[in-house]
Amino acid sequence: MAEFQLIERYFSGLSRPDGPVALGVGDDCALLDPPPGQRLAMTMDTLIAGRHFLPDADPFSIGHKSLAVNLSDLAAMGASPAWALLSLSLPQVDDSWLSAFTSGFAALAEAHGVALVGGDTCQGSLSITLQLTGFLAPGQEMLRSAARPGDAIYVTGTLGDAALALQLASAGQEPGELAQRLDYPDPRVAEGRSLSRLGVKACIDISDGLVADLGHICRRSSCGARVYLDSLPLSSPVREYLAAGGDYQPVVAGGDDYELCFTVPPALAPQLRDMPVSCIGEITAGEGVELWDGSGKLLPLPRAWEHFSS
Repeated sequence: MAEFQLIERYFSGLSRPDGPVALGVGDDCALLDPPPGQRLAMTMDTLIAGRHFLPDADPFSIGHKSLAVNLSDLAAMGASPAWALLSLSLPQVDDSWLSAFTSGFAALAEAHGVALVGGDTCQGSLSITLQLTGFLAPGQEMLRSAARPGDAIYVTGTLGDAALALQLASAGQEPGELAQRLDYPDPRVAEGRSLSRLGVKACIDISDGLVADLGHICRRSSCGARVYLDSLPLSSPVREYLAAGGDYQPVVAGGDDYELCFTVPPALAPQLRDMPVSCIGEITAGEGVELWDGSGKLLPLPRAWEHFSS
């Protein structure tokens, strides 16, 4: 199958031309009309086989995850998703793989109102690069640089599920229900929009682990953070793993959570009472992230994943 036949068969139907999409897949460029008075929020991620997903992963889940990780970035900014550009490198044309991949992508795209408006395909090692654009009103963006000493630190969802699933799978063990969090991350787009409308100003998505990503907030905001291990929200399997003597590294440094970590001043905290979020610590006047256990002991920080680190 030639490249343009591949695009026509699998990707043209994902363009969903409407008012804002004047021209989608099939031309040299997409033509798009952003809503008046809205800023564009743009993000891009690359997923590589063996690095970001297991080589034998279900292609439906790969299609889902390739979009989910970008949606998570927009969620952290407080933006509403709109348009995607996809660059796909494939070793060969595999009809069943492509059909499942596009179905996984399309299901999540439909759920979040995302239109695929262009991209590229080529032959090579399996990798997926997705660029995603969203909208938000000026002044409603949430930034890494807006945390202040005295803010409380919150997270959505639970931490460590995906990292523990990968750890178990890599050891030849069955990850059970945790596999869902690894293969099908649930981007917190609605939560991000709600937090933005509430007036939250500092936020990041947790992709490289809590310690690393909260550390980005600390560096950009010139402040420190104190996190309490006993306050971290955990699923039952992760809690059982820790109770059995497991290391806390997957919880605070494992990555692939795709939850939101954000900070709020004390006056705003009461408005979060009805939201599914957990307070895990506070922003301090120091620098860097500190991790404390329930007995008041300062714990060593596990090393988080970092590309190109030796």
